[in-house]
Amino acid sequence: MKRGPIYLAAMFVILWFASAFAVSQLPSDSFYRLDLPLTIQNGETIRLPALAGQVRIVTMFYGSCSYVCPMTIETLKRIDSRLSDGEQAKLGMLLVSVDPDRDTPEVLSRLVLERKLDSARWTLASAKAGDVRKIAAVLGVQYRQLANKEFNHSTILTLISPEGRIVARSSIIGSLDSQFVAAVRAVLAKG
Repeated sequence: MKRGPIYLAAMFVILWFASAFAVSQLPSDSFYRLDLPLTIQNGETIRLPALAGQVRIVTMFYGSCSYVCPMTIETLKRIDSRLSDGEQAKLGMLLVSVDPDRDTPEVLSRLVLERKLDSARWTLASAKAGDVRKIAAVLGVQYRQLANKEFNHSTILTLISPEGRIVARSSIIGSLDSQFVAAVRAVLAKG
């Protein structure tokens, strides 16, 4: 069935209002108030507020990193391994790239496979450069690109409640932060 331009315009307006309404229902300090588009590992574009409703650990990384970012992923996997199956089912992981030019869906998808990440629970995403800065600012992550195209960046794991409130942070990478794991468990127990 062919749809005319009026129909398409009307659908756009309806979807925009629905998205705006959903964002307006979030707490004023919600991470998900950043109504930004993300391109995820399967090539789909989603808006950040679509991730609301689940406990999530959010961090920033880049795919070509050969040291800290792989350690960050392993730390997240280690945290995940400390949780029961039921707890794991309620927890999502969101890794947002600081290198949107190189971290294409193909690169992110390959990383999911190489690192053996469950794509139903792990979301690797890229965003426009200006939007990456906004996300980094909310998460307290600082980064800069070096002349060799690598990045210096702070590594922070941020625990986000289902409504998008920042509950806990950890900068311990490579070993387990027992206080952060306890915070994850406590938030999961509430939801």
